[in-house]
Amino acid sequence: MPNLNRPQFEFIRLPHKFKAFVAGFGSGKTWVGCTDLCKHAMEFPGINSGYFAPTYGQIRDIFYPTIEEVAAEWGLTTKIHLSNKEVALYSGKKYRGTILCRSMEKPGDIVGFKIGKALIDELDVMKIDKAETAWRKIIARMRYNVPGLVNGISVTTTPEGFKFVYNQFVKQLREKPALRDLYGMVQASTYDNAINLPDDYISSLFASYPPQLIDAYLRGQFVNLASGSVYASFDRRLNHTNDTMRPREPLHIGMDFNVLNMTAIINVIRDGWPRTVGELTGVRDTPTMARMLRERYPDHSMTVYPDASGQAHKSVNASESDLSILRQNRFTVIVNSTNPAVKDRVNAMNAMILNGEGERRWLVNTDQCPRLTEALEQQAYDKNGEPDKSTGHDHPPDAQGYFINQRYPIRGRGVQRAVLHGV
Repeated sequence: MPNLNRPQFEFIRLPHKFKAFVAGFGSGKTWVGCTDLCKHAMEFPGINSGYFAPTYGQIRDIFYPTIEEVAAEWGLTTKIHLSNKEVALYSGKKYRGTILCRSMEKPGDIVGFKIGKALIDELDVMKIDKAETAWRKIIARMRYNVPGLVNGISVTTTPEGFKFVYNQFVKQLREKPALRDLYGMVQASTYDNAINLPDDYISSLFASYPPQLIDAYLRGQFVNLASGSVYASFDRRLNHTNDTMRPREPLHIGMDFNVLNMTAIINVIRDGWPRTVGELTGVRDTPTMARMLRERYPDHSMTVYPDASGQAHKSVNASESDLSILRQNRFTVIVNSTNPAVKDRVNAMNAMILNGEGERRWLVNTDQCPRLTEALEQQAYDKNGEPDKSTGHDHPPDAQGYFINQRYPIRGRGVQRAVLHGV
């Protein structure tokens, strides 16, 4: 068996049916994937496997030479059939199995064969819809009925933003925890494989890529690679806190009004700075939101910093505005006559995320606030230079922005031109 670094070894040991190795450039992704295929050939001789790449050029230029090198580490030899795009593996003269190589350029053509193990390389370079089709087609090929065989799929890829692998191996598991037994993932950085790289390889990456791409292509992290991330400095590690609300602690709630999709972001203030400790998303209407807040936090005083449009917006009853409903439910409401300019609100948020002196004054309990965290990571600017509202990632930052801009405006601290509505 080849020598493996720690993340590669952890990946090979994953017991899951579906497993992913998400890593930066030069981290040995295809190498560890080929190791997985050779391991399969040794454990289940005669059971064919498959290698799937975005293009046939990648099969020719990357997979063929890598599988030869890795197979030799296992004491195996290869016989590459270029016309059939197949690689046969032998242990001496003993046949161990065949790796069928297929391009995912036309996922609909992945038909007419069966395999017991699959390796999908660089899946995230593909568009999400094409990657989803390829995934389904490959799963349909996994149909050997052999004792002990799990018909597993391994994915090795560089993270190309929040695309298929993120949705399948991260977001889906957060929404459906029961799937954690099926899906496993290892993330690795180029540093983990530095011993096998030229001395100047990593420094050349720093010289070639901006910081945002370094996080993906060197550190193997999921980051927003779309041009113009709205909250580019937000980092779920550096802006994370384990803080939770204390008994009877005052709550400060940013609120965004949307029909059938209201959002509330719950904050506490510690040492003068905000700590986000909870969220309510996808709430039907204002009366429902008010009831949920009262039921969940009955012993807390609550100040709401809402969308100013709620002064005119009628959530349920045509005679009552959203703000009047909040006041009737004994919330203190702080709101200006109009909303701040989008640019001012975004600047205030970004200044709290990371200011020019390197301070991160706003921290988020990312475990308690997954929707807000995801939105801060993923929302980008649209073609008109405005925060994109087409993906649904605008609601949590908008809600938090109303609070941040009131309490910590970009031109100074304090509530400016605010109207304080008490009971």
